[in-house]
Amino acid sequence: MPIEWQPLIDILHANKRFVISSHVRPDADAIGSEMGLCGILEQLGKEVRIINPSQTPNHLDFLDPTKRIRKIGEGVTIEQACDTDVHLIVDTSSWQQLTDLRKTLETTPARKVVIDHHLSSDHLGAEQFKDTTAAAAGVLICELAMAMKVDPTPEQATALFAAIATDTGWFRFPNVDERTLQTAAWLISRGAQPSMIYRELYEKSSLARLKLHGRVLSRITVEFGGVMGMAYVLQKDFDETGAHPSDTEDLVNECLTIEGTRCAVILVEQKSAQVKVSFRSRTGLDVAKVAEQFGGGGHKLASGAMLPGPFASAQATIMKAMQIAIEEQTSAAPPA
Repeated sequence: MPIEWQPLIDILHANKRFVISSHVRPDADAIGSEMGLCGILEQLGKEVRIINPSQTPNHLDFLDPTKRIRKIGEGVTIEQACDTDVHLIVDTSSWQQLTDLRKTLETTPARKVVIDHHLSSDHLGAEQFKDTTAAAAGVLICELAMAMKVDPTPEQATALFAAIATDTGWFRFPNVDERTLQTAAWLISRGAQPSMIYRELYEKSSLARLKLHGRVLSRITVEFGGVMGMAYVLQKDFDETGAHPSDTEDLVNECLTIEGTRCAVILVEQKSAQVKVSFRSRTGLDVAKVAEQFGGGGHKLASGAMLPGPFASAQATIMKAMQIAIEEQTSAAPPA
């Protein structure tokens, strides 16, 4: 359902100081949406800071060339983050995804606003502007800009285009629709250059990243009669290849390139010994419901969760949960 933007527009006009935040381990949709929203607000003469629970991955630094984004706890205290009129949360409405920012959001006197497109949701005590039919948070930020009649600069259009392009798998995922492509075209008309953005995102791999991918691809397996593709990354893989955790981005989608697979899972061991799990589906299997069992969530076809270690235990838990979900979907499917 389309968002009625006027209540948010009123909030933005009525306040002076803003903090923008997104989820832990931010992707291009998170970073791009934050930078785009920051630009909109600054064009209105507002004071804006971007404070995240995680550092920006190196491969996304081009979206924030002046290093505007700060990490909570590194030069920004909880008290400093609370010192604002409005705290805007973009591309998530999950406590688990906010980690170190949770205390800020629980104690801040600021008005809290969520702009999100994910199905899964917690009650953050915020006013929600949510549309789960949007392909990316970047689409929503663009629609807000259009409603406010504010044109992004070429730099802001670049960030927003990257947000949308990455969350749609460069426009190849099922979430792409006419609305998505019209928004992308609007950004191109405002200065976004798709060829440059693609080069920055996908044609600047480090040797360490390629070695990690080779290692992970070599161990992909298919499970449950070929229905699910599975891959995993251990902490020692990062240590031995020199790769960065963000280098695992998009690897889960490689599992869906195997003929016959309907869903995919990748498990990534963290330094904390927790295990990050990414789920993908290309059928009626709702992986958000699986992720929600473990405090995670996301979209029906793309979700994530964080499980406690050790790795073998987390893997067994996920395998069982996916087996049950696949069996339930199979039994519920109408006969051919």
